[in-house]
Amino acid sequence: MTEAQRGTGAIVVGAAATLAFVVLRAVVALGGHEPLGVDIWWNELMVALTSDAWIVVAWVPAVVGGTIGMIVVGALLIAAFLWRGRRWDAATLAIAMVAVVAIGATMAAVIGRTRPADSLAESVATSFPSGHTAVATTVVVILGLALRRRWVWVVGVAWVALMMWSRTYLHAHWLSDVVAGMLEGVAVATFVWACVQATRARRLARARSTSVISEEPIESTVTP
Repeated sequence: MTEAQRGTGAIVVGAAATLAFVVLRAVVALGGHEPLGVDIWWNELMVALTSDAWIVVAWVPAVVGGTIGMIVVGALLIAAFLWRGRRWDAATLAIAMVAVVAIGATMAAVIGRTRPADSLAESVATSFPSGHTAVATTVVVILGLALRRRWVWVVGVAWVALMMWSRTYLHAHWLSDVVAGMLEGVAVATFVWACVQATRARRLARARSTSVISEEPIESTVTP
């Protein structure tokens, strides 16, 4: 698959995720931002399965995916890319993480959806979409696209699923919140990756064109 095809594929996936997010957002809005039927069912299931041991497990991704945790993880990943000389990948990850937080936090504050009443974590009315899930998904998608390793995708999908479970197990979010966060993360990551790759390709083409021009022999203007 060529880089152009990968870029097109990323945009298609991003557009599909964006459309799905818009539809879910509309459904939540039409319901007065109250929990959907599936949200109530899932929350009651999590309550029924609550145990002290699993609460401890659920707090691990919650802490790692929190503000401080993701700043540390993001900084380490960006530093690793820079150390390997992958400046474009480092820039892609940095831009995507900033973008997903800015977009998600703004939407959550404007929408103001109330979290489950029995939340064991945050209680502020900024439930939709899930920021933890959005950031985790963004990082996973960027790493998957940049590293092109199957195991990265497998581990990444498992991490996102764990994050989604964690946020609902701690009753910090409704199920539709974490689904929305996942869709937001996919959309932001794919669009940012495609834009950065397009910029990179243009600069590379311009550099090659300049190099070719500079190497062309200068014709003599002296007539024999």
